[in-house]
Amino acid sequence: MAHTLLVLRHAKSDWAVPVSDRERPLAKRGVRQAPHTGRWIADNDLVPDVVIVSPATRAIRTWELVCGAWTARPTEVRIDEAAYTFGAGGLLGLVRATPESVARLALVGHNPAVEDLVAVLTDESVRMPTSALAVVDLDRWQGAGMRDGCLRYAGRPADESGF
Repeated sequence: MAHTLLVLRHAKSDWAVPVSDRERPLAKRGVRQAPHTGRWIADNDLVPDVVIVSPATRAIRTWELVCGAWTARPTEVRIDEAAYTFGAGGLLGLVRATPESVARLALVGHNPAVEDLVAVLTDESVRMPTSALAVVDLDRWQGAGMRDGCLRYAGRPADESGF
């Protein structure tokens, strides 16, 4: 069974709000861009079966806006402390712990962890600005990280839609 991983960086956050990093909200631009990513995912028939989201406010809100474009819903959504990381190791651990019965997994997280994860999985360097998405095909979740993943897509759907 082939697996598809959607790696999503949270949308643009608002640094002007005086809160902790974890509590930082989305900026207006982020609120406008995130739904484009959701529509792109739906249009490409990539709605995930399972989603793992960082507990940071900006990541949770990004997820809410992305999935708002879908009629189908993932079977499982987890807010996971391990996704609030800035290194690829924690995200790789989440991927490897995914049951092989899951066909599509999405991770909503932060940079540089999301860029580094894509590089570890595919041996390709991709730029992941806010609201960016990378789609990686893998043979197995447990074997992820051997640079044998295939990068199917990397970009920011909002840019492609003329936003």
